[in-house]
Amino acid sequence: MAAAGVPTARSYVCTTPAEVDEALDAFGAPYVVKDDGLAAGKGVVVTADLEAARAHANACERVVIEEFLDGPEVSLFAITDGVTVVPLQPAQDFKRALDGDEGPNTGGMGAYSPAAVGRPEAGGGSTPDRPAAHGRRDAPPRHPLLRPPLRRSRDHEPRCAGHRVQRPLRRPGDPGGPGPSEDPAGRRPARLSERHPRRPRPLRWSEDAAVTVVIASYNYPGTPRTGDPITGLDEVAAQDAPHAYVLHAGTRHDGDDVVSAGGRVLSVTATGTDLTQARERAYAAVARVRLDGSQHRTDIAARAAADA
Repeated sequence: MAAAGVPTARSYVCTTPAEVDEALDAFGAPYVVKDDGLAAGKGVVVTADLEAARAHANACERVVIEEFLDGPEVSLFAITDGVTVVPLQPAQDFKRALDGDEGPNTGGMGAYSPAAVGRPEAGGGSTPDRPAAHGRRDAPPRHPLLRPPLRRSRDHEPRCAGHRVQRPLRRPGDPGGPGPSEDPAGRRPARLSERHPRRPRPLRWSEDAAVTVVIASYNYPGTPRTGDPITGLDEVAAQDAPHAYVLHAGTRHDGDDVVSAGGRVLSVTATGTDLTQARERAYAAVARVRLDGSQHRTDIAARAAADA
């Protein structure tokens, strides 16, 4: 990101305990320590406890230690052909396990859209997205879908003002993501740029809001308990569709039963004319799903709905 001119947090890459101590001392609390590798969304520790930060860092072969960004987070999805960036609706993710953003970090306990930052102009592209899409000048574009989580810094120093990218994410198919000619159906998508004769039709936005609530298994984000039966899915399909539906993640079939098979078992997504209605529908559907020992946050989009 630094090479591409993408605004982001200052950071150090550390491989020894001495380097870890130097980086932690340079930034001070709260400490942001990220395992350098795939960790199912649980490789990041954000803590004011120096010993906890040091322990997490030294347990990893290689870590990234960053300055803390204290503003609200928003995820800005964008489609790109490597030349033009078309931003989609912004969303806000909830990473902590417990209500009020308490508890350990997770792969995500829910989200809502549109986020309070407002809808971007289609076809415009953002400062972080454009260089992230282009990457190195000597490399071909590879990633048709970007999702950089941004934070709006509360620091009023010119160096820190505005949005900064927390981490680069490329969808679909992390960690790499398919290239323009490598999509699952084998079709090459139309270029978004004016140079291509087959320009896509303008994006059509839904006026609805959407809220997603994740139902996690017992002991998540620690070692989750699996194999527990899940019931109530037919009730959601019968009583809440088409405004609410279930997306499976950590589930499997055990005969005729659906059972848990991971930490984040499933998510319930609902739409509504506003966030309040979307939240009501989402939590009504969540209440129908029964999984012994399961957990979910009860405050997804609550503040945004109250402020709307």
